[in-house]
Parts: sequence; C-alpha cells; structure tokens
Amino acid sequence: MSLYQHARRGDVERIRDAMGSESTAVRKRAVELLGELATEDDQATIDVLLRTATTDDDERVRGATIDALDAVGQEAVEQLLAELTGGERGDAEAEWVTAKRFARALESGRPELRMAAANALGRLGEESALPALVEALSDPDPRVRLRACHACGTFADPRSIPALTERLDDDPRVRRAAANALGGIATDRALAPLIGLLDDADESLRRIAAGALGKANNPQPVEPLARALGDESAIVRNAAVYSVIELLSNVPTEQSHAVRDRVVSELKAADDATVVDPLVEILTEGRQDRQRRNAAWILGRVADPTSGDAIEALADALADEDAQTAQFAATSLATLGGPTVEDTLLGRLDADRPDEARAKAVFVLGQVGGQEARNRLEGMTDDESEAVRKRVFSSVSKLRAGGR
Repeated sequence: MSLYQHARRGDVERIRDAMGSESTAVRKRAVELLGELATEDDQATIDVLLRTATTDDDERVRGATIDALDAVGQEAVEQLLAELTGGERGDAEAEWVTAKRFARALESGRPELRMAAANALGRLGEESALPALVEALSDPDPRVRLRACHACGTFADPRSIPALTERLDDDPRVRRAAANALGGIATDRALAPLIGLLDDADESLRRIAAGALGKANNPQPVEPLARALGDESAIVRNAAVYSVIELLSNVPTEQSHAVRDRVVSELKAADDATVVDPLVEILTEGRQDRQRRNAAWILGRVADPTSGDAIEALADALADEDAQTAQFAATSLATLGGPTVEDTLLGRLDADRPDEARAKAVFVLGQVGGQEARNRLEGMTDDESEAVRKRVFSSVSKLRAGGR
C-alpha cells in the first residue's frame, strides 16, 4: 500500500515505518504527510520527526521535517529547539521572551536550528522579532532565507521590503517566497519590484506577480498586466485579468476614469477568450460587489456581440442583488446589442422571473431589439408588474419610432 493510501486511511503508524526507507524521496514524503496528520499530543510521531530532523543524512529530508514539526504546532517546535540546543523548553513564558529566545537561535552555527527558529518566529508573530528575521534574509543558507521570507510574509510589515526585494535575485524557491511576501505587504513600494517579474522565465513568479499587482493603488501596473494577458501560461493570463479588475476597484476615484480607458484599450487588444472567460467567472462567482460591477462594465466593452457565455452571464446579472451590478449588466448588454443579446433577453421575460430583472431586460430590448422583440413587448402591455409595464410602453415607443 502506498504512502498516499496510508494517509487517506489516517494510518500514521505505517507512515512512521516509512521513515526507515533507504529512499530519500520516500522519507521526505513521509515526513510531509506526518506534518499534515500528526497532532500535538501524538508524541510518538513527534519523537520520530525530532530524530529525523537531527540525524537524517539528507538536508532536504531534515528541512522537510522541520517544516512538518512546525505544522504540528508550537509545542513540537519547542521540543526541536530544545533538542538542537541541548537546553530546556520554556514553560508559560511571555511571547516576547519566547521570541527573544528564538531570535537568538537565528545566530546559531547549525542551519537546522536557524530554520526552525525562523519557522517558529513566523508562527509566533511577535513584532519585536521582525528585525532578527529581516537579518536572517541574508543568511548564507538558502533554506534559512526561504523560511525567513515565509516568516516575514506573515508579518506583512513594510520594514522588510528592502531585504525581501534583494531576495528576488536568489534561489528559485527563495525568489517565490520573497515575491509572495511582498505581495502580502501590498503597498505600492512593495509591489513595484514585482512588475519586472511579469517577464521572468519562471512561470510561478509571473503568476505570483500578476496575482499581486491588482492590489496597487496606482495605475502603473495596468500596461504590464495587459501585456501579461498574452502570456503563454493560462494561469498567468487568468491571474492578470483578475488583477486588472481588482486594480479598477482599488485606484483612487480621481484616477478611475483614466484607468478604465487604459484597461479597456489594452483588453480589447488581447485574445477574446483570454479576457472574457475570467471576466465571466468574476461576474458569476465573485463575492466582492465592486469587482463584479467592474467585470459587468468591462464585458460590454471587450466581449464579442456573439459571445454566448458573456451575454448569458450579463443577462443573469440583471437579477443581481447588487443594484449597481444589475445596472452595469443592462448597460453592457445594450452596448453589445445584436441578435444574440435580443434572443437571450427574450428568454428572460417570463413572469416567473424577478420583476426588476424583467424590467431591465425590457429596457435593453427597447434599445437593441428588432421586430420579434417589438411583437413580444406589445403583448406585455397588461403585465401584472407596474415596473415592467412602464418599461414596456417606453421600449415599444422607441422600437416604433426606430422603425423596428
């Protein structure tokens, strides 16, 4: 039976047995699974991990074991530090005292101890430990630098920006951790170095950068993100679209109009499916009203008038609980126009649909409909809904005046 199957069954004892394997890959995977499954009261597993962290002959296994102990909990990390230093665990001490002790461990000559200390400080979150972690970002061992990046990411403190930026030219895993940490800080100063990563050879770094830049409070990332819409990687393209929408929600109001114009211009130049599919997903599955409003607004300006998915999503949004999202959806449908919009909206006029949504569908049909829409609306002049009737009379008048 494989380690995966043992993990599915929660058979920790069998996974512990795998720690005797001669295969480095097996031992490494076993400790990763033990970190996921073990609890703080499972001392038998903790003892196995402690032994592995201090005696295994492969540094990758030792590193994975330190992370596994961190996943088990603070008590397990305390035991590891005591094991590595030959000291005693502190009992019921103040967090700042514990943080000071861990910070001293960052100066140890043993890299495993420094790794464990960085993990522990990130978990502890004691602000006084940040300077020591920033210093650890320059540690000679990349495994320590990696964990220091993760720990700084949990603090999300701007004081770590310069040191994290320097790590963007480091070992690949360290670079990704530093980029994630900068994205978590999310100030314009922290995000600025990520713009250059949109052209990096590392797909993961491009994705991290594309996903983080939407948090900016200025329009600088718009054009780089628009270029990322042509990235060879689908996950990078998807992240870029989400960030463009988020960026529209974040930029100051006085810059909003200019940013919108630039966004629409850049998105129109991109491949339709690359842009439309994520926008539809944001509109239909998003939970933030501002982002969904922007997605509805942009779809009307970048989608093809025959795009069934986009038009269906906009038509469904006519019944949205957020009034502005529903209004933007109506405006976008009117902007798109064409037979696909007309046919879709004619299917949204049934009496079992919400009156407000039906009224908006009638309004749009009055602007884009043809003879079929006119015939259908003329038969709705006695609709039970006053809101729908008012829209029907107005739309029929427009269609008659337009000769439709």
